[in-house]
Amino acid sequence: MVHKISVVICAYTEKRWQELVAAVASVQCQTLVPQEIVLVIDHNPALLQRAREQLSGITILENARAKGLSGARNSGWTCAQGEIIAFLDDDAVAEPDWLEQLAACYADPTVAGAGGQIVPLWEQHTPAWFPEEFNWVIGCTYRGMPVKQARIRNVIGANMSIRRTILEALGGFRESFGCDKANTNAQSTLKWLNHYAGDEETELCIRGSQQIPGSVWLYAAMAIVHHRVSLERTHWKYFLWRCYDEGLGKASLTKLHNATVALSSERAYMQTLSRGIVRNLLDTFLHRDLNKIFRASAILVGLAAAAAGYLVGSIYLRPSRPATSTQAVGV
Repeated sequence: MVHKISVVICAYTEKRWQELVAAVASVQCQTLVPQEIVLVIDHNPALLQRAREQLSGITILENARAKGLSGARNSGWTCAQGEIIAFLDDDAVAEPDWLEQLAACYADPTVAGAGGQIVPLWEQHTPAWFPEEFNWVIGCTYRGMPVKQARIRNVIGANMSIRRTILEALGGFRESFGCDKANTNAQSTLKWLNHYAGDEETELCIRGSQQIPGSVWLYAAMAIVHHRVSLERTHWKYFLWRCYDEGLGKASLTKLHNATVALSSERAYMQTLSRGIVRNLLDTFLHRDLNKIFRASAILVGLAAAAAGYLVGSIYLRPSRPATSTQAVGV
């Protein structure tokens, strides 16, 4: 059975215009032609006008929901017509068979959603100190994830797809979780309590698994996109902030769902980090590769930053505000 697939791309800044054009073009060249491409502009009138003037063959909408990635995604999927809704970041480009690989996952009726491999597309080069175990910092597939098709707790937003019926049953993404740098945690003006990163797809997948027994989330290793990594994301400052912010996000998830569910993947991930530290230390001494000791150090520092964020969030953050009225189902 060939499923009708709509692709939703969300954009908020003109700084990524060239990347956005490339993202749209990559979807227009798929071996499995999508039913439609929906571009959602997140509260940026100038970008909305430019997109309508310069992009053709796609549906262009303004985010009519809460500012942020969750609101934009909700605006997109509710207007789309496909049975499957695929989401692609505005700074990512899909391989030609991306949709074909994702669509194959839905031959199993228990599959609620599927996501694929996200390969870093570095603006300059991979920092010598950057460990692959922390590729999630840059929104990419990290060491420790499956290398072939497998069940997972949650998909990653830059490359994911979800059945429309699942989105409808769950009421969409929780809009208090979407990335929005202008609308941070309203509970405090203290920067160290402001959670910027997403977690919206993680929260939705956890909620789906809890409320729809038997639902499955799949990792499709051959459904590949390339995610641009800007120069600013290669600096230590960004790395530390992003790890700390992830800790805050996991604290928020734990307050919404029990820790056993919210941290299930993280417990297995700790083993990956331990192996990464040992492997890099051994390479340092056996192969005299000093870069590896920096990677081992980065793993330790990143883990400490995430733990600090989780501790702070557990103490100071209140549970996320209730979902909007259109998200009331099952929340």
